[in-house]
Amino acid sequence: MDVGIGLPNGMLGVDRRGIVDWARRAEEAGFSSLGTIDRLAYPAFEPLTTLAAAAAVTERVSLVTDILLAPLRSNTALFAKQAATVDQLSEGRLVLGLGIGAREDDFEAAGVDYHKRGAIFEQQLEDLLKFWAGEGRVGPAPVNGKRPQMLIGGGADVAYQRAAKYADGWTLGGGPPESFSEGLAKLKDAWSAAGREGEPRGVAMIYFALGDGAKEIAQKNFGDYYAFLGEYSQLVVDAAATDADALKDYLSEFEKAGADELLCFPASPDPDQVELLASAVGL
Repeated sequence: MDVGIGLPNGMLGVDRRGIVDWARRAEEAGFSSLGTIDRLAYPAFEPLTTLAAAAAVTERVSLVTDILLAPLRSNTALFAKQAATVDQLSEGRLVLGLGIGAREDDFEAAGVDYHKRGAIFEQQLEDLLKFWAGEGRVGPAPVNGKRPQMLIGGGADVAYQRAAKYADGWTLGGGPPESFSEGLAKLKDAWSAAGREGEPRGVAMIYFALGDGAKEIAQKNFGDYYAFLGEYSQLVVDAAATDADALKDYLSEFEKAGADELLCFPASPDPDQVELLASAVGL
C-alpha cells in the first residue's frame, strides 16, 4: 500500500512554507502523493492552485485532490482548462479526485443550487471528457490526450457507479477501515457491471498530528474546520492519529481492507510534520 501525505491547504495559518517547502520535503521523504482538501466558505487555499505550486517544485510525487467539490466550479470549461493545465505542468501527475460535497454554505458562496449538485456533477463528468478531448478548443489537452487520472468520492451507490463509468477508482474521503472495505466491494461490483477491465484503484484517508501538543493542535484546527458538523466534529478530532502507534494501526487496518493508497492529512501547517510522519510510518 502506498502512503501519501496531505498538504495543509485547509488548515488555519497555512502559508507558502506549508505548501512549497512542504511539497519539496514530502517528495524527498518518499511519500507517494501530495493531497488537497476542498472548501469554499472557509479561509483555505484553493486545491488546484495549491497543486500547481506543488507541481513546480516536485518531479515525482502524484498530486491528488481528495476531494475537489466539482459542482462548485460551475464553469465546466474553465474547470477543465485548469485541471488540464495542472496535469501538463506536472507532466501527468494529477489525480483528480472529485465529489459533490455536503456543506450548504459552500454552495451558497458559489451561487450554486445545493439540491441540484448531483445532477450538476453528472453533467460535468460528461462535459469534462468532451472538453479534454478538444471540444471548444479550451485546452491544453491532458498529458495522455484523454483525461487526467480520476477518482470519484462518496459513499452512496451512485458514487461507485460514477467511478466505474468515468474514473480509475474511488476514494472514501474519510471513514474507518470497515467502511472502506464495504465501499471497495461495492466499487468492484459496479466495475464488473460496467464491463471495465482490470482492477479499480481504492484510496483512503486519515488525519494526523504529531510531536509536541499534537492533540491540542488537532483539537484546534480540525475542530474549527469541522465545526459545521456540530457534536460529530469531536469524533473527527478524536479519530486523528497523534502518535506513531496509532498511525501504524491505521496503516495495517487499511492495508488489510484493500486500500491501494492511504493519504494522511495534517492538522498542522508546520512542514516539520512531513519528517515526523515519514519516521512514524517507516519511510
